[in-house]
Amino acid sequence: MKKQDILENQVNLVYLALGSNLGDKKNNLNNSIDLIQKEGIFIKKRSKFYSTKSWPNENYPNFINAIVQVETKLNITELFLKIKIIEKKLGRTKSKRNHPRVCDIDIIDYNGEIVHRKLGKHKLNTPHKRMHNRNFVLFPLYELDKNWVHPRLNKNIVILMSNLTSDQLLGIKIAQ
Repeated sequence: MKKQDILENQVNLVYLALGSNLGDKKNNLNNSIDLIQKEGIFIKKRSKFYSTKSWPNENYPNFINAIVQVETKLNITELFLKIKIIEKKLGRTKSKRNHPRVCDIDIIDYNGEIVHRKLGKHKLNTPHKRMHNRNFVLFPLYELDKNWVHPRLNKNIVILMSNLTSDQLLGIKIAQ
């Protein structure tokens, strides 16, 4: 068996962040999870849903966020492209940065690899460049893996959470 064959059959452990602040937000996230599974991506764990104010414009509707831990044989580029298709199927349209959206799916971590790649008009960065400052990523990620270590910063998630501001700590709630 060639090295390439072995790598193609490798199961990759990935964390995906899901978010929505338009329409039936919980339903949007559940639909995104269903579509992820229909793509042959196995969901090992999923966090609770968390509610946060929209950032940077708090006048926009609040977000519902979650993290899913998945296993996939897709390489990171294939996974990224599938995610973009899923977002589109759920009704995501091109809009200004940080505007309200039906669905947002980000690759937070892919096998602990550090990846910076341009794919057409998209940028693929793992770990996500600002994830260590985002309560809506850290809280659900901590729920799934209390020992997770940021690949680029080499810091445990507990340390990252301890660096959040009091507003960030108080600004997240489990969605009812």
